[in-house]
Amino acid sequence: MASEATELLQRVPLFSGLDPRELETIARTVHERTFQPGETVAEENQGGVGFFIIRDGEAIVTVGGNEVRRLHSGDHFGEIALITEGPRTATVTASSELKCYGLTPWEFRPLVQTNANIAWKILQALARQVEQRH
Repeated sequence: MASEATELLQRVPLFSGLDPRELETIARTVHERTFQPGETVAEENQGGVGFFIIRDGEAIVTVGGNEVRRLHSGDHFGEIALITEGPRTATVTASSELKCYGLTPWEFRPLVQTNANIAWKILQALARQVEQRH
């Protein structure tokens, strides 16, 4: 599981600056989750339960009840919720059986607190994302 999760994690912009060993550290922390078709994974304006990266399946993303995109294998959502623990900006619903790797803030926080290199690289990735938005 860890090597597959590591491969998927390296595609996530938040983790893009991490080296393979650091990615493997995070991959050992993720948990496999399966959602059935029609099951809500994240709900708009509700508290986030963390970050998910899709291993297999498809999900529909809606905002205000309107479909805005579809997510497939390798897509991810909720990485900012790892840090802010704020409300979700969209609803994500499984449209097929959805197999994900998930990471909660309470699992992620100690990992970052005990590894300054990972924390610094994630901070840099966040700063790049903010720069790109302005």
